[in-house]
Amino acid sequence: MKDAHITLRVPENLAQALERAAAARGIAKSVLVREAVAQYLVGAPPERSAPPMTLDTFIARWRTLPRLSPEEAESYAHDMEAARTELLPLRDPWE
Repeated sequence: MKDAHITLRVPENLAQALERAAAARGIAKSVLVREAVAQYLVGAPPERSAPPMTLDTFIARWRTLPRLSPEEAESYAHDMEAARTELLPLRDPWE
């Protein structure tokens, strides 16, 4: 289905709120407006796909992710191993 282009005017404070909300979610303002219009007219937002991300954006976000300290990583690995031994073995669905 081909998209239609619509131009509209909104008060400055609404435009600023739209910009902040879109930035907070990391999506384009047009995506947020489409979701809002769909919610208002149909009662549910359209299916969303993840917004495209450039490699530079991905790398920048990756660098800002929190990292575990060596002690935290060791504790996490220990917890994961303990959880594996505590879980019941999986039943083979083909048996």
